[in-house]
Amino acid sequence: MVDKQADIIDKAEVWFASQGWEAFDFQKAAWQAYLDGYHGLVNAPTGSGKTYSLFIAACLDFMREHDDYASKADNGLLLIWVTPIRALAKEINNACTRAAAGLGLPWRIETRTGDTTSTQRQKQKKNPPEVLITTPESLHVLMTSRGYRDLFGTVRGVVVDEWHELIGSKRGVQTELFLSRLRGIVPTARTWGISATIGNMEEAVDVLLGIDKPDLHTMIKADIKKEITINSVIPAEIETLPWTGHYGTKMVASLLPIINESKTTLIFTNTRAMCEIWYQQLLQADPDMAGLIAMHHGSISRELRDWVEDALYDGRLKAVVCTSSLDLGVDFRPVETIVQIGSPKGVSRFVQRAGRSGHRPGAASKIYFVPTHSIELVEAAALRTAVKRQNLEQRIPYIRSFDVLVQYLMTLAVAEGFRPEEIYPEIKKTYCYYSVTDEEWQWILNYLVNGSSALGAYDEYQKVGVVSGVYMAMNKKIAMRHRLSIGTIVSDGMLSVKYLRGPKLGTIEEYFISLLSPGDTFWFAGRALELVRIKDMIVQVKKSTSKTGKVPSYMGGRMQLSSQMSETLREKIHLYSEGVIEDPEIEVLIPLFEEQRRRSLIPTNDQLLIEYFETKEGWHLLIYPFEGRNVHEGVGALLATRISRLLPISFSIGMNDYGLELLSDQRIDIETLLQSDDLFTTKDLTQDINSSINAVELSRRKFRDIAIISGLIFTGFPGKAKKDKHLQSSSQLLYEVFKQYDPDNLLYQQTYDEVMTFQLEEARLRSVLTRIQKQNIVITYPERPTPFSFPILVDMLREKMSSERLSDRIAKMQAM
Repeated sequence: MVDKQADIIDKAEVWFASQGWEAFDFQKAAWQAYLDGYHGLVNAPTGSGKTYSLFIAACLDFMREHDDYASKADNGLLLIWVTPIRALAKEINNACTRAAAGLGLPWRIETRTGDTTSTQRQKQKKNPPEVLITTPESLHVLMTSRGYRDLFGTVRGVVVDEWHELIGSKRGVQTELFLSRLRGIVPTARTWGISATIGNMEEAVDVLLGIDKPDLHTMIKADIKKEITINSVIPAEIETLPWTGHYGTKMVASLLPIINESKTTLIFTNTRAMCEIWYQQLLQADPDMAGLIAMHHGSISRELRDWVEDALYDGRLKAVVCTSSLDLGVDFRPVETIVQIGSPKGVSRFVQRAGRSGHRPGAASKIYFVPTHSIELVEAAALRTAVKRQNLEQRIPYIRSFDVLVQYLMTLAVAEGFRPEEIYPEIKKTYCYYSVTDEEWQWILNYLVNGSSALGAYDEYQKVGVVSGVYMAMNKKIAMRHRLSIGTIVSDGMLSVKYLRGPKLGTIEEYFISLLSPGDTFWFAGRALELVRIKDMIVQVKKSTSKTGKVPSYMGGRMQLSSQMSETLREKIHLYSEGVIEDPEIEVLIPLFEEQRRRSLIPTNDQLLIEYFETKEGWHLLIYPFEGRNVHEGVGALLATRISRLLPISFSIGMNDYGLELLSDQRIDIETLLQSDDLFTTKDLTQDINSSINAVELSRRKFRDIAIISGLIFTGFPGKAKKDKHLQSSSQLLYEVFKQYDPDNLLYQQTYDEVMTFQLEEARLRSVLTRIQKQNIVITYPERPTPFSFPILVDMLREKMSSERLSDRIAKMQAM
């Protein structure tokens, strides 16, 4: 057997050599571990051949067991490859097909995603391929089919790709639940993950393999250093009073030479609105780029995105302006250069995007950083240091996600029914649900049957019946509705955008369209469009010749500065305060920093800077923890509440990633206030958060998502989706019912847990307050706005003024 194993590994190396490659040590280690029966995770940088480390291992495992493998077809489903996005499925299919053919395996390799036709899906169930590349949602849809146990009963292994992307989401929980069911059906099936580096890699393995990890498990790390070159595009003029978006269009001229000197370039923006704006600005600056530049984001139709991906792969496009829709996926070998517009706010996201260039073993990645205002250059310097140190973010796994568990149990009830004594031990072995108690399990079962104590009188919430100990869906209507509702991605109401006479262009949020009237012009998918009317949830448009128009805004478009970025950012500012300049970006910012020093202070790590001054808007209290927008929102609301207990006053609250502002119409004695020990204390923090940030309102909005995932609310049939406002009102009604009559409802309680953990980041807020208590608080009284304060002031004004008035006001403030 040992000689036979060595022989088949030789065949893999021979095939590699025929491609002009040499297998890396981590690939060989993965092949050996898989053949030895191990479960585990492969950790390697983007573009290093992670796919072949495990797909070839699965091929070799089959070849070892079957001497006649070259003629052995129609073997049933052998390998499931889970991918987080559809674009990645396409590329994995190409790579696996190439490898299987090279090794002489007559395997069928197919994909199953939301884009797969119903005809193809039926064929896959009747005659499954050897390899199925699919998404977590599609796997759960498969589990609603009778006979799913037989389909999965032949599986020898599962590979979860880009596990670092799934682990911090409810899609990761879906994956955990599928794996728990598969282990119940085929205990011998191997589980492997593929991941780029994250800050909590050991925990990522635990989540993947479950609490009761098999004895044979391992983590294989590639000893490959991915070289990343970071070049900041320095503005021609460094303004000492920066504001967000100021450099937007002014940096286009600096970007054009980079595009022209590269064969192909990916230009990453942080939001879909920025993507639309930059695409238009580049075309206006260089009309000759028409036909050579394209746009790619999640709201553009699949057909357009597919065309862009194929054209980029074939080298027909010079540049693509995109969002995170291209963070992962297609192996764009022709891509030479990456551009990041504005700070990505996270080290891991930046590394992932940089890895899109040089996307092959041994190739260096090159990325240009284009700031949208001066202070973002400090973030560029922080990114370079964090990348060098591999100081990457952790991905916090979800625990006790009862909404996903309810959806999963309904999936099993729709298929063949389930026996609690079989399923409960399986879910208890998952990382997400290992802490579920017997009492909570009984509550969930009762909820499925009766709809909780507050809803027992309503038949529509009684979805499951019990027949001879088997929990089964009550009828076909319930089953159909459930199949249409599987998934954990809940977005705001989306409408299709379609020409009056022509193709669909993509989807857009109902909130944005509700602000427009027929005849208004807006930009979408790189086109100026005139709104004609909204009919049957379709936004009907026609082409417009207007040069102006609104750019769609998308809810939640602002990213949060990660704790790793915050820490390194504070370090860069501290070093400058100590007279240490290590980065070219910091060197060009000397005029800005010196202006900050003249007007106020550059804080060291052991100082908390507070500025207090008056303008025509009122009295401004600025505090600079440099900890990110979400945390500053929490700190601002917390301080406003605590100060109001000491004196009668109200504040407007503003924030960015560097600091926060409390604006009032009357002067306060800030030094006397700060003598109170109660302002930055962590005592009664949870209680104060609930009263200050209106956590109840946040929870109402969060409950909408939980209600949809758990099936409490049905979002509608295809083409007849319910309006977002109707979904929101239905969820708020249920929320109030549970709050008043069923406060022990697990779905209701989950809402508060998620708001505190993921939205308000209570743990991080607590950590910041603890750090502030140890710092020296330094109060300055500038005569006019400082470089640090100016971006926050402008953001506050932006909410109140038209763009023309805002521009005038900014000019006056800069002249002060």
